[in-house]
Amino acid sequence: MSKQENNEDMITLIDENGNEQLFKELFTFDSDDYGKSYIFIYPAEQENDDSVDIQAYIIADNEDDDGQDLVPIEDDKEWDMVEEVLNTFLDNDGNFKA
Repeated sequence: MSKQENNEDMITLIDENGNEQLFKELFTFDSDDYGKSYIFIYPAEQENDDSVDIQAYIIADNEDDDGQDLVPIEDDKEWDMVEEVLNTFLDNDGNFKA
C-alpha cells in the first residue's frame, strides 16, 4: 500500500484498486532487532469511537525512492514483537495510554 502524508498525523492509504482511505497515525517506532521502522494507524472515521481497528505496518521506502510504502508484517516472530510494543501502550481494557 502506498501512503501519502496529508499532515503531521493523517495518512491517506491507497490500495491496489486506487481506493483511498484516511487514517490517523497512533505512533511509530524503530526496531534495532529487525532494522525496520513500524507504524500503528487507525481509520480516521473511528477517532471518537469507543474501540478502533489499530493496524500495524512496516514503513519502507518505495521502489521509485519518491515516498514510502506501508508493507504488511508477514513474519510471526516480527508480528509478536510489534504486538508486544503496542500492548505496552494499552491499558487492561485495551485503551491507548500515552
